[in-house]
Amino acid sequence: MDIFDFLTMLGGLSLFLFGMSLMGSALERRAGSRLRSLLDQMTGKPLVGFLTGLGVTAIIQSSSATTVMVVGFVNSGLMTLRQAINVIMGANVGTTVTAWLLSLGGIESSSVWLRLLKPSSFTPVLALIGIVFYMFCKDAKKKDTGTILLGFATLMFGMETMSGAVSGLSQVPAFTNLFLAFKNPILGVLVGAVLTGIIQSSSASVGILQALSATGAVSYAAAIPIIMGQNIGTTVTAMLSSVGTNKNARRAAVVHLLFNVIGVAVLLSVFCIVRAVLAPALLDESATRAGIAVAHSVFNLLCTAMLLPAGDLLEKLAIRLVPDSKSAETVSELDERLLAAPSLALSRSRAVACEMAQCAVRALNNALRSFTEYTDTLARSIRDDEERCDHYEDILGTYLVQLSARKMGVDESEEATELLKSIGDFERISDHAVNILESAEELRGKSLAFSAAATREYDVLAAAIGEILDLSLRSFERQDVALAELVEPLEQVIDTLKEQMRTRHILRMQQGHCSIEAGFVWSDLLTNLERTSDHCSNIAGCVIDAAQHNLNLHETLRAAHSDTHAFRSEFERYAAKYALPAPASAQ
Repeated sequence: MDIFDFLTMLGGLSLFLFGMSLMGSALERRAGSRLRSLLDQMTGKPLVGFLTGLGVTAIIQSSSATTVMVVGFVNSGLMTLRQAINVIMGANVGTTVTAWLLSLGGIESSSVWLRLLKPSSFTPVLALIGIVFYMFCKDAKKKDTGTILLGFATLMFGMETMSGAVSGLSQVPAFTNLFLAFKNPILGVLVGAVLTGIIQSSSASVGILQALSATGAVSYAAAIPIIMGQNIGTTVTAMLSSVGTNKNARRAAVVHLLFNVIGVAVLLSVFCIVRAVLAPALLDESATRAGIAVAHSVFNLLCTAMLLPAGDLLEKLAIRLVPDSKSAETVSELDERLLAAPSLALSRSRAVACEMAQCAVRALNNALRSFTEYTDTLARSIRDDEERCDHYEDILGTYLVQLSARKMGVDESEEATELLKSIGDFERISDHAVNILESAEELRGKSLAFSAAATREYDVLAAAIGEILDLSLRSFERQDVALAELVEPLEQVIDTLKEQMRTRHILRMQQGHCSIEAGFVWSDLLTNLERTSDHCSNIAGCVIDAAQHNLNLHETLRAAHSDTHAFRSEFERYAAKYALPAPASAQ
């Protein structure tokens, strides 16, 4: 092997790692909605959690990435430690898929059909299809499909290049002696752990080992301990990711380490006993790509079969190693680790946005009650909810901007935009809740009161505001277009009510039935309630925009008005439901 072979090997390794990263990212984007559905399956049932971890890892082609996301889920309070254990075990099995794909390159046969399964036969076709999809298709999903195909072709080309470049090493005595040294199980485990810890991917390090098997110098006696060590090395990513997280997230990373260390300790002991007692001839044979894939899969399956029933024991051991701290720990609502999987980060963002929406609506409903049921506790809860909404807007806005900088599918980008728009409206609703509370407090502080007629009119408007809040909240939580379409007619009715009530109050002041000071409070109250309905209209418009992939709020609202029959019918229904009582001749 000369300097040119070495450079070729480096180029092949670079293409291999790049292709794996490219394919994994595109697979993740393409499977966005499926990742969400898999996330929803993360329950306490061991088998379901195991299959979830397996499925997610098979999609994104990295157990390290899956475990990092699990740490993020636990840190966000989205998953318990017990659930995380099952998912981590599934991730360890899911990572074996890559080795099986790479093993196809080792097919040697005179049969045409078997040779067609060899990547060098079909990857050029995949690359051609991929470049056509990527360059000539405008649809984002087709572009992602093209990227997947190109990534796979690049990965396999890099693998073949790497294998060809190192094949000459079989004639180098120093290289052969190196792998003879790796027959020492402890040394093999250390080498596998260090290599995987450096490149942060057990799939990639297994692929490198498969490429080196082309030299014929890698025996099963050397390969098996290295594979075991690779499983320990892959825990480095999660351990680093857990720095700065809460105790349960750190425990999840420790569980990943314990699972692999215990598995290696037990199975390495079995391996050494079998080797010493039985001395099977297979161990001295040269490892093949398929043989390495089999060894990798068998090791991970045996570890899982051994430790899946012992999940509770692993949990207790992790708790012992990462004990409870005396200081209180906070749960991170939105963990940056989830940004690695935009679809899952969006799912979490929507869940937090729904919490914010409930908080804002609760604050406004309590503010409406404050005119008739005022208490210091109620006032404090309204202000607490408003501060909480401010906090939600800050963290969600920052998180969604960071997420928008990632490469996402069209649907995901539209959803991120919808959420960014909606959280601003919910935050303003909470602000109006405090403004309405301050109006109630001003009346109490100045010993003022609305007239009986004004109070009856307020009850009508408050009921209408309560309904529009409920409609906008439910449409946002459920992404229900039918509910969202009911908001705009009711918003128009509320606008009409506001003008009617303002006019009537001016008349009452002119007739001396209401003081000027109370009139100022009344005017502020009407303005805040009318603006609340405007924000509800914006939220419903965003729901409709998202469903129509439009993202043009003004166009959506114009379209709602242009559908005269449906809009007029709902408008008249709400107008009748929330009609003001007839003004008395003397109040």
